[in-house]
Amino acid sequence: MRGKIPSWLLIGSLILTLTVGFRIWYFTPSVAPLTPAKDFTATAPDGREFSLRELRGQYVLLDFWGSWCAPCRRESPELVQLHRDYPDQLEIVSVAIERDSSAWARARAQDARLWPLQAMDQSSSLRFLDGPLSDLYGVNQVPTSFFINPDGLVLGVNFSFADIREILDQQ
Repeated sequence: MRGKIPSWLLIGSLILTLTVGFRIWYFTPSVAPLTPAKDFTATAPDGREFSLRELRGQYVLLDFWGSWCAPCRRESPELVQLHRDYPDQLEIVSVAIERDSSAWARARAQDARLWPLQAMDQSSSLRFLDGPLSDLYGVNQVPTSFFINPDGLVLGVNFSFADIREILDQQ
């Protein structure tokens, strides 16, 4: 038996590898870095329609979040500060994946997410995030963000706030 790997260990290793591989594949958004950001039109809380294409010429942080998502809510203060620190360099577009617009409105007010370009992505399942905007970007977990350059290219997914600040400070 020396030098032979037990079959249960091989099978367990295979199952673990497949599980980890599937999770990585499933949670990787479908919009990759250095590809064009996918355009969409959405309705802001004030009823005004806006599109991502309108924002060409400036940096955009496309932020997918949810009122029900604790990690999303914990990062809100830093997102608010980023909005305050770079009002002329960065446009934040928040997409809340929600079933209920009242929960979204309460969370926006509580977290001081006061920038105008926000939309609700109506989802029937908060487990599978099946709204049209989350589907467009392949978002399967929140928070997920896309940092988009003035030419409309996605520079990266889930950049840290420090990385975003560094890029904006160089401009």
